[in-house]
Amino acid sequence: MRKVKPARKLGRTSAHRKATLSNLSTQLLIHKRIETTEAKAKETRKVVEKIITKARKGTHHAQREVFGALRDKEAVRELFEEIVGRIGSRNGGYTRIIKLAPRYGDAAKMAVIELVDYAEAPSAAPVVSKQDRAKRVKGSKKAESRSQENEGGDAAE
Repeated sequence: MRKVKPARKLGRTSAHRKATLSNLSTQLLIHKRIETTEAKAKETRKVVEKIITKARKGTHHAQREVFGALRDKEAVRELFEEIVGRIGSRNGGYTRIIKLAPRYGDAAKMAVIELVDYAEAPSAAPVVSKQDRAKRVKGSKKAESRSQENEGGDAAE
C-alpha cells in the first residue's frame, strides 16, 4: 500500500527544497519575522523548531549541526547568543504563523512566520477625549476662517 510522505515538495527538487528551507530559516533567525507563502511557512516552521531545540543544548557539537543546516555564521551566532537566551525554558512552539490575504499576482496563500518571543505587541490606539478633539477643531484654521466669516456677516447686517 502506498504511504504518503509527511513533507510538502513545494514544486522543487530535493536539493532546491533543502536550500530554500535553509535560506528561509536563516532569514527568519536573522530578521525574526518573514513573509512567505503558507506552505513554505509551515515547512520552515518544522526546520526552525528542530534547529532551535538543538541550539538550546548549547554544546559545540550542536553549534556544528546547526551550522550544517543553516550555512550562515551570522545566523548561527544570532541563534546561540541572543535567541536561545531569550527563549529560555520554552518547550517548543518557538514560531507563530499568521495567515495573510492572498498575494495579488497569483492569489497564493500568504503568511507571516515569526519567532514568538520577538513578536511586537500591537500598539493601542491613543484615546482622544472629546475636549481634546474640540480644542483641535476650534483651533484649526478652517474653524477660524468660518468664525471670521460669520462675524463679518453679522457686522454687515
